[in-house]
Amino acid sequence: MSQPKLSHLAGTLVGSEIVNLGNAISERIRNGEKIYNFTIGDFDPAEFPIPTELEALIIESYQQRNTSYPAAEGVLDLRKAVSSFIKEWEGLEYAPNEIQIASGGRPLIYTIFKAIVDKGDKVIYGVPSWNNNHYVHMTDGEHCIIDCSADNDFMPTPEEIKKNIPGATLICICTPQNPTGTTLSKNALAEICDLILEENKRRADDEKKLYLMFDQMYWTLTYGSTEHFNPISLRPDMKPYTIFVDGISKVFAATGVRVGWALGPETVIAKMKAILSHLGAWAPMAEQKAVANYLVQKEAIAKYLTHFKSELEERLRNIHAGFIALKEKGYSVDSVTPQAAIYLTIKIDLVGKTTSEGNILSTQSDVTSYILGEAKLAVVPFSAFGAGNKNPWYRLSVGTCKKQEIPEMLAKLAAALAKLS
Repeated sequence: MSQPKLSHLAGTLVGSEIVNLGNAISERIRNGEKIYNFTIGDFDPAEFPIPTELEALIIESYQQRNTSYPAAEGVLDLRKAVSSFIKEWEGLEYAPNEIQIASGGRPLIYTIFKAIVDKGDKVIYGVPSWNNNHYVHMTDGEHCIIDCSADNDFMPTPEEIKKNIPGATLICICTPQNPTGTTLSKNALAEICDLILEENKRRADDEKKLYLMFDQMYWTLTYGSTEHFNPISLRPDMKPYTIFVDGISKVFAATGVRVGWALGPETVIAKMKAILSHLGAWAPMAEQKAVANYLVQKEAIAKYLTHFKSELEERLRNIHAGFIALKEKGYSVDSVTPQAAIYLTIKIDLVGKTTSEGNILSTQSDVTSYILGEAKLAVVPFSAFGAGNKNPWYRLSVGTCKKQEIPEMLAKLAAALAKLS
């Protein structure tokens, strides 16, 4: 039976490859298969619960019957709390009318695109990166893709951006980055900001300006000597051209609580509010009230982050060490030293190898299937983040990782690699 004709978008949009892969893995687990599932950028609440203070405030907020519609821009108490939080922790000055609340980062990113990008507008983004390819597609923008490599921590370089900047409308930067767990350096970010400022100075008053979407959802989760930098602290003149995407999803392991915020110029924020008011993608009233009360609890937040980051870092570093040990034994694997977020970038470069059954791993997809079937290791290929399907790098997420399972996972991977010739 033929499929009914629907919109061009419906016919061409690809669903989330990560969610599809995660669903397939979950089905195998439900059927009794032991899988080390490092696919979804989420948290197992048994391993990483939300802060107890925040949990209590959410329950209390529902008991207080905060269940009506919130204001379209977000409740004022929360916008004031976000303003205080980012000033206290990042030194950023944003008034409540420069802050937009929504149900996590996704609707904010979508409305940033809808507020800025017209059909045919050039959008610059690096790959691998999370969902930029899909948001450009949904807004009929022109993809301007920069292929990023391990040499630059999988971040777009100022030189690559400079070549593509004429005529661009939006540059998308995520740091710390999903999927790589790497960060953009201070100097590189400053150079990118300078390019944007120079380009906007060159443009006429009636021309559309070039904006930077700066996704810093993971900015608190940095390890070792890694530092997070933001455009406004480095170049205050960037404030009229920068829209931040942020929220509680990753900083407090609160992905399902659905409270995110954007910071930006009042004119852009107002248009985002108008678009969101039609989508209805607001964060629930009770959660907004609870988060407003939690964000001002500096000591509780500091205590939570100390433990939370320690647990994440331990998992990332142990798995990284395991991959490096396998590499030193001569296996075709690698790992990038953990910098930030909940992700480890690993390399599984086995195309051309032959299994013990005599099957050749001809494609990277074959490699992914082999590792899943033989080592029971489920990770997301960078091809799911816009990179080419021959790319041998993967995202490994530790949000659901049990520490005691790391040695056995590495042992199974070693055994699977040993069977190849």
